[in-house]
Order: sequence, then structure tokens, then C-alpha cells
Amino acid sequence: MSLKIRLARGGAKKRPFYSIVVADSRNPRDGRFIEKVGTYNPILKADDPNRVLLKLDRIQDWMKKGALPTDRVARFLDQAGVFKRQARTNPNKALPGKKMTERAASRAPAAEGEAAPEA
Repeated sequence: MSLKIRLARGGAKKRPFYSIVVADSRNPRDGRFIEKVGTYNPILKADDPNRVLLKLDRIQDWMKKGALPTDRVARFLDQAGVFKRQARTNPNKALPGKKMTERAASRAPAAEGEAAPEA
């Protein structure tokens, strides 16, 4: 059983509120969980102390048992100083996709052909 420490959405429409839970990774996002270990309220201001509440002792206990935090929860734990999150970099993110490179390649010879007769 692979355990995850992840967010489970609650609240009303357009008013999100998340519970930070330990759950089996095969269960649905808002489905069955093992233990609630914190809350996250994104509506509150970033400097509000009640925006992210964590039970750090329980989280550390679950992590010793093999539970892995999701990326968003890892950010919260990194801010709290419990877990060191690896920075992710994707150097290919800014490059155009396959279709755009094909379009650019097909336009380039046409543009060269039009410019040659004028010279």
C-alpha cells in the first residue's frame, strides 16, 4: 500500500477549503483517507497563520512509515522546515511543440522562395 500525504478538497463552489490527509494513493482525491493531518485555506491571505495548519508530529510519523507528500504538500512542509523539496526544472518548457515547429519549417522555405525572385 503506497501512502500519500495529499490535499482533499472540501468547501463550497468557488470557496475551496482543503484538508491535508494521509491516504492510499489508489483512493479518490476526496474519498477515504486514513488520518487528517492538517488544513489549507487558500482564500486567506498569504501571511495569515491560519492559512496552512499542520500537525507536524503526525506528518513526520507517517513519513517515517513511508508516506510521500505530493508536490503541493511538499511545498507546505518545506516552508515549515520539515521536508526539503527538490526544485524542478524543465528546460524544454519554453520550446514550441511539434506542430508549431512543423509549421515554422514549412513556412521557412516558402519565405526564402518568395525573396529569391525579387533579387
